[in-house]
Amino acid sequence: MSLQGQLSASISSSSSAFLAPSVFINSSRAVNVSVPSKRLGVCRCVATPTEEVTAYKTTVSRNANIAKLQAGYLFPEIARRRAAHLVKYPDAKVISLGIGDTTEPIPEVITSAMAQRSYALSTVEGYSGYGAEQGERPVRAAIASTFYKDLGIEEDDIFVSDGAKCDISRLQVVFGSDVTVAVQDPSYPAYVDSSVILGQTGLYQKDIQKYANIEYMKCSPENGFFPDLSTVARTDIIFFCSPNNPTGSAATREQLTQLVQFAKDNGSIIVYDSAYAMYMSDDNPRSIFEIPGAKEVALETASFSKYAGFTGVRLGWTVIPKQLLFSDGFPVAKDFNRIVCTCFNGASNISQAGGLACLSPEGLKAMHEVIGFYKENTQIIMETFNSLGFKVYGGTNAPYVWVHFPGQSSWDVFAEILEKTHVVTTPGSGFGPGGEGFIRVSAFGHRENVLEACRRFKQLYK
Repeated sequence: MSLQGQLSASISSSSSAFLAPSVFINSSRAVNVSVPSKRLGVCRCVATPTEEVTAYKTTVSRNANIAKLQAGYLFPEIARRRAAHLVKYPDAKVISLGIGDTTEPIPEVITSAMAQRSYALSTVEGYSGYGAEQGERPVRAAIASTFYKDLGIEEDDIFVSDGAKCDISRLQVVFGSDVTVAVQDPSYPAYVDSSVILGQTGLYQKDIQKYANIEYMKCSPENGFFPDLSTVARTDIIFFCSPNNPTGSAATREQLTQLVQFAKDNGSIIVYDSAYAMYMSDDNPRSIFEIPGAKEVALETASFSKYAGFTGVRLGWTVIPKQLLFSDGFPVAKDFNRIVCTCFNGASNISQAGGLACLSPEGLKAMHEVIGFYKENTQIIMETFNSLGFKVYGGTNAPYVWVHFPGQSSWDVFAEILEKTHVVTTPGSGFGPGGEGFIRVSAFGHRENVLEACRRFKQLYK
């Protein structure tokens, strides 16, 4: 009997799948092997018990509020889908007009100031360590005189930070979990997500795509992207962004006057996000403090991110007037100062040197030139979608174009555009249920990429 036959006879059929004949015999060449006549014993295969591996777990419960959040934060999710698309189409030239990240170089008048500050740190005379948590006084004074001249805002009302988004979360810590919140719908997702994390909301309601206990103020083409305040329930905090992200709409002086009066009537605090104020092309207010009485009911966040390309440098500020008081008469600014001193060591001194250069005459001129470039991009994008017959909003006062796809899922439109044109946009529903049926197209991009993206849009929708 051959070796193969002896083995086949002695191994149980239940084990034969693991020891196929091909393991022992080369199928391309026969081999004759002499073996002793001694009978082979039965080979028994005994299964070894699989050791059950259990990950060690602490006894600390997960924050139930974070568990309420749906999926991931919008912009990392878009980045994930972009990365997956590149795996599928490794040779495609993907153009990103989704995440609102700036693309043009920071003007040299600004970077040279940061470089000088950086090099000075290597000298005894120029070295500095911890700075004031509220920001360096020259920077605070320059912000006050540049953006709030004649508005009654003093440098002591200004807190310099590492960006408006970071300040939004710090403000939420000040307000705590017991406040009620209203947001524009659609709006920048950090407002809602930070409210969820702080425990200000109920559970997510999938049928209406809203969190319980948040007042969603509908902003649509039908109401000129300004909420009908007569239908808005009273809340403690009102988040309001103008020019708005994502719709690009800017509130008029009359509308902001209504908002301030609404806050006064209800004893509410307005958190006013003015991150795109320098993109304003018309006579609409650039600051909430242009409205009489606003200092009693509002604070304002702002940033150098979209003005000077500081998305990676990180520098912003928050204005909290002394007149803004809690119900017990305690100043809001003092509590914010306490949070800043506890949770923050102040903005980078190098970044603040750049911010001070931004606010010099040469820096302001350079920032306006960069902003003008992006606004030209918005015109190109708007003209493209208008020529294709779409309803287009925004663009005039913001670096975003808000395009309507009635009756369609925003994520489906996003996926179709990415699949067929290799262009990344942002689905409107990511900004709230009021954004369903829209996509946001960012004007932050190199000119050749914007032109190429628009050429692809025309091919897709011609």
